[in-house]
Amino acid sequence: MTIPSTQSAQPIIPFLQELGVEIVDFGGGQGQIALTLQARHLNGWHVAHGGVIMTMLDNVMSLAGRSLEPGIRGGVTIEMKTSFMQPGGVEGERMLAKGKVLHASSSIYFCEGELWNADKLVAKASGTFKFIRRTDVAKKMTSA
Repeated sequence: MTIPSTQSAQPIIPFLQELGVEIVDFGGGQGQIALTLQARHLNGWHVAHGGVIMTMLDNVMSLAGRSLEPGIRGGVTIEMKTSFMQPGGVEGERMLAKGKVLHASSSIYFCEGELWNADKLVAKASGTFKFIRRTDVAKKMTSA
């Protein structure tokens, strides 16, 4: 089942809000996020910065895993590989990242992601993520 972004049980991620990333689709082991490129998202060649592309891929894959049990478990990245195929776009263009879970166990999930600019595949990624409950993170931070 797809959950509209306005109803998702996802934690607010300030960094993604700062970038202007929007949740487009979320549910059933899949997710989509989008970003309209602004000058602040570009590198010295005036195309999408690789760090923005990797951030979107990392987060859309994590989102896909979190959609399996929304609001109950989150996901943290263990490992990620990204292959860049072409420039991501210029100011004003909209990038769309799509992520899906390939396999999930009780504690780990494996995903793949793609980042598109219109009909151009910009980058692909694969990642391994660990399921974690949000309360576990808070406990570790306060006991350190």
